[in-house]
Amino acid sequence: MTATEAAPSDGRLRAGLRALGAALMARETSRTRPTAERVARAGLLIWAPVLVALGIGGWFLLRFEPRLPHYGLALAGMLAALGLAWLAPRAVIAGRLDWDRADLLRLGGLGVALGLAGFLAAGLRLHLVAAPVMDYRYYGPVEGRVVEIDRSARDRMRVTLDRVTLRDTTPARTPRRVRLSLTGDIPLPQVGSRVMLTGHLGPPPGPAEPFGFDFRRSAFFEGLGAVGYTRTPILTVEPAPPRRLDATAVRLALSAAMQREIGGQEGAVASALMTGDRSGIAESTNQLMRDSNLYHIVSISGLHMSMLAGFVYAALRLALAGVQALGLLVGRPVHKLAALAALVVATVYLWLSGGGVPTERAWLMVAVMLAAVLADRRAISLRTVALAALMILLVAPEALVTPGFQMSFAATAALILLFPAWSRRAQMLPWVLRGAALLVISSLIAALATSPLAAAYFNRSAQYGMVANLLVVPVMGAVVMPAGVFAALLAPVGLAGPALWLMGLGTRWMLHVAELVTGWGGAVVMVTAPHWAAVPLGGTGVTVALLALHGARGRLSRVIAALAGLMVLSGALLWLWTERPDILIAGDGTAVGLMTPAGRVLSKPAGAFIADSWLRADGDLATAEEAAARPGWQGEKGARQASLGEFRIVHLSGKGAADRVAQACTKGAIVILAARAPEGAARDCLLLDQSRVARSGAMAGWLREGQMRWVSDEAAAGARLWTSPAVRRAWGLNGTRRSSGEGAGAAEERPGAVGAKGKGGPAEPKGGGAETKEKEAEGEQP
Repeated sequence: MTATEAAPSDGRLRAGLRALGAALMARETSRTRPTAERVARAGLLIWAPVLVALGIGGWFLLRFEPRLPHYGLALAGMLAALGLAWLAPRAVIAGRLDWDRADLLRLGGLGVALGLAGFLAAGLRLHLVAAPVMDYRYYGPVEGRVVEIDRSARDRMRVTLDRVTLRDTTPARTPRRVRLSLTGDIPLPQVGSRVMLTGHLGPPPGPAEPFGFDFRRSAFFEGLGAVGYTRTPILTVEPAPPRRLDATAVRLALSAAMQREIGGQEGAVASALMTGDRSGIAESTNQLMRDSNLYHIVSISGLHMSMLAGFVYAALRLALAGVQALGLLVGRPVHKLAALAALVVATVYLWLSGGGVPTERAWLMVAVMLAAVLADRRAISLRTVALAALMILLVAPEALVTPGFQMSFAATAALILLFPAWSRRAQMLPWVLRGAALLVISSLIAALATSPLAAAYFNRSAQYGMVANLLVVPVMGAVVMPAGVFAALLAPVGLAGPALWLMGLGTRWMLHVAELVTGWGGAVVMVTAPHWAAVPLGGTGVTVALLALHGARGRLSRVIAALAGLMVLSGALLWLWTERPDILIAGDGTAVGLMTPAGRVLSKPAGAFIADSWLRADGDLATAEEAAARPGWQGEKGARQASLGEFRIVHLSGKGAADRVAQACTKGAIVILAARAPEGAARDCLLLDQSRVARSGAMAGWLREGQMRWVSDEAAAGARLWTSPAVRRAWGLNGTRRSSGEGAGAAEERPGAVGAKGKGGPAEPKGGGAETKEKEAEGEQP
């Protein structure tokens, strides 16, 4: 064959190979062409925090403490799910599966793995922060290092100590941190100094009622093992070491300087905004801002961090653009330089503020967005928010059950989801109106997203909150935060005065607006607390529905959205049909509240924190004194009686209460005794003495068809590390470990038992009184 004859043959061969390759590519493309449904499922990142949150939420809902076999099973399940996700595409290549089924298996495996990862992350975090919790009453010397000074909800100053030493208490039983309220005019110590005082300490108190806010859980994750109070002066054993880069010392010094320069409550608010030190804000000011829905401004959160980082980014980018106009830095990515500088400033702000959980969450969100700018990605997108939420949940899973986390991400996600619709219609408005319209719409969207959560957690709705925010937030972004930045820049040369004066004007305006709107009629409307499952159901349903309808909307998306809608409806109906308890009993038996047509009636105005919690959950604005003055209870002080259906309710308290049990304990009576009952006292009645209530925790009762249905905090919260001394001993906390044959639910000495005496410290002296202790400890709960 000649060369000329071979050429056509080679050309035909190459043409045939090209045709075969094109056919194979067309076949492969047809099999792997992304359908709308596949594209929707491919956005797993925005679903990742939801799936992790489901695993974390399931872990918190458990009524027992998972042990190593449970975590081992979860780890094995996660690895198996990841293996399934890895094998599914390879099964397609081998011809055993089609792409649609492989996609479902892959995404299903990843979803299960993420859920189990949330479960494991929660357990890991719990045991990383686990520390001894005091399970007895202690009175005696307390020595430790001052790490924080703040103000309680009862307007008392508090000190938090670490490196604690207690008399006759082994290190294995000594809490990592303790917090004490200061009664009277006690001079404050210096943060960082080692001090000594005489104090009353006890375990963090449980909820005011079953399924109520559990301070024990938040205290456990903070490493706070005991709370109490002191009436004695605080003696400095060792002064704070001089450290120029100590964040706490710098923060308090700057806060004091700002309060001196600005003065009044506006200075206290300004220092809180810039340094995170809220100790100068009076409780009346806090309440004023709560009633006007401006309290979120005081806490350093996403609003402040975004305002600060946004101002630095915009100002520096504008300045660098001007430099480029002069022929310098031409071709340089000035937007990235501005983003890097804004990230540095935000990090310094985090360091200066002390790094609380809301501040860390806000910094992480801002850092992710600025990192997106550095990586040439969209800074504000649903994926950015999802990545920030995922990182927070994996690092601090307990954030999921806090109102701050839920409300901040609800507002941010709602704004991002609805902002494209606004962008498409914004061009219809004159440019002079777009800024004002954007402010109104964003405030409305954020309010709609967070109002249900605020009402559920705080039992109150600020009716004019949107008006207050519209009047204050622009001033915060345009005046207060920029003035704070300039004050920080000018302070080293002593020229911060004008900037602080301007900042004071902004905070004074905020307080004026708060006072103005709270003076309008009906500024605050109380809301009944929902069923404990209403918020998880409704919140999960809304999140899943919005994500399912985001982007491609195939049949599967519509089915998921419909199921999520049923969850939202179930949560709303649970809230609507929630019935408040007919009787509530405090965890130490010192307060009893009955529901009547006139509202809840208290046996006596004792236990102000507990009584206020009950009344707020009822949607009642009355004070404890007003509730105690309502008709319903009769009898002398210390031996109060009331009727609830066919039951006679008797509340015995004070001196000689135990001696009156035999007379009060008759057939059909429910006797609540704020003391230990004598042996054999309960024969014809239901006797709930202080030792029994201390074991069960706060109790709630519903009268149905002539029968009382009781729910206790012990049954509602279960036996977890933060609730049960027996479980802590089983895990080796508090210095002992139970044998494997002993169950975690064995009989135990519950926190709050009057006169309980632990091996590490003495019981409270006689004359302190359980009731007095309870009143003093009220300020320990936020």
